[in-house]
Amino acid sequence: MTTETTETLIIGAGQAGLAMSGHLGRLGRPHLVVERQRIAERWRSERWDSLVANGPAWHDRFPDRLFEGIEPDSFATRDQIVAYFEGYAAQVAAPVRTGTEVTVLRRDGDGFRAATPGGEIAARNVVIATGAFQRPVLPALVPPGPGLLQLHSSAYRNPAQLPPGAVLVVGSGSSGAQIAEELVLAGRRVWLSVGPHDRPPRRYRGQDFVWWLRELGKWSAKARAPGTEHVTIAVSGAYGGRTMDFRRLAAQGVRLVGRAERHEDGVLAFAPDLAGNIARGDANYLAVLDEADAHAMREGLDLPEEPEARLLGPLPRDATDPVLRLDLAAEGIGCILWATGYTSDFRWIEIDVFDAKGLPRHRDGRAEVPGLYFLGLPWLTCRASSFIWGVWRDAEGHAADIAARMGG
Repeated sequence: MTTETTETLIIGAGQAGLAMSGHLGRLGRPHLVVERQRIAERWRSERWDSLVANGPAWHDRFPDRLFEGIEPDSFATRDQIVAYFEGYAAQVAAPVRTGTEVTVLRRDGDGFRAATPGGEIAARNVVIATGAFQRPVLPALVPPGPGLLQLHSSAYRNPAQLPPGAVLVVGSGSSGAQIAEELVLAGRRVWLSVGPHDRPPRRYRGQDFVWWLRELGKWSAKARAPGTEHVTIAVSGAYGGRTMDFRRLAAQGVRLVGRAERHEDGVLAFAPDLAGNIARGDANYLAVLDEADAHAMREGLDLPEEPEARLLGPLPRDATDPVLRLDLAAEGIGCILWATGYTSDFRWIEIDVFDAKGLPRHRDGRAEVPGLYFLGLPWLTCRASSFIWGVWRDAEGHAADIAARMGG
């Protein structure tokens, strides 16, 4: 089997891998990017057709490349995002080798050796840039059976893909809430299981919420607040971008239930927590408004006041008179769509740098083994680490570290 060598091997050609390549190229450091399929593959094949970015085009980008053909305050489509990353790869002349999957990564003296179907690659440094969305979490809560399709949100494409009947969407983060809205607007009967969530305002006092998170220092937060590890964020750039409000979804016809708890004989039981989860989301929403107002006053910002943003409608009926048990067949539910997130999958890395949960032991993305780096994971250095512009900043630090390590 042939072996080639490179100074730095970057595994993954999504936003993390391309950002890393851009910085190493700028520093003149030799490297190779390998990708199991195509550039930005997860955006291509693991996202639904109508997906748009959750942040506006002026924000969800690398600092050295703009989106082409769209307004700064609009939200890039899935295809525009793929084109953006392809364009960036060409812009920085990233040495990307597609169709090359790393099946095993091991230590090799003071460097590393990666096995691929086409041969081995030896490198002094390795950057794991496989991203935050590696293995879909598909709960085994409901056993498989005839007449009921169960899909993870990564396999959902559009309403026409689903079988006839009602749809139960489990998960109220950005994916679940957006898919539920798309389905009900397509005329489907939809149930949505709502768990603990934050729901920031899409815009407030003339500025997008991503601008406010920057102004309030929230993007640079180093760790999650205690007790928020399993709290999702309900935000959307769909339909021009608007605040995700479960009251609006209910008014559109989406039936709401609490967290899915257990299944028995075709009946799915839910926790009596829907009203509390909506109240918690409201509290988060209002807290952002409070912080924004205080910041605007403190800094003397000339921004229009928006008192109507604090007006919340009445709770939907499903919150005041909750449905706690759902007979799937009786309700004609032909599909459960699990918008339940992802987990990491580093089983192919045969190096002792992982904790009992399978997560890398690292400091700001630098593993305990010199020369091994992780990039693009949530909260790697701060809250922004898994976002497009945040991963670019983390990659800059890794590149500088590699250059210093190589004596350049």
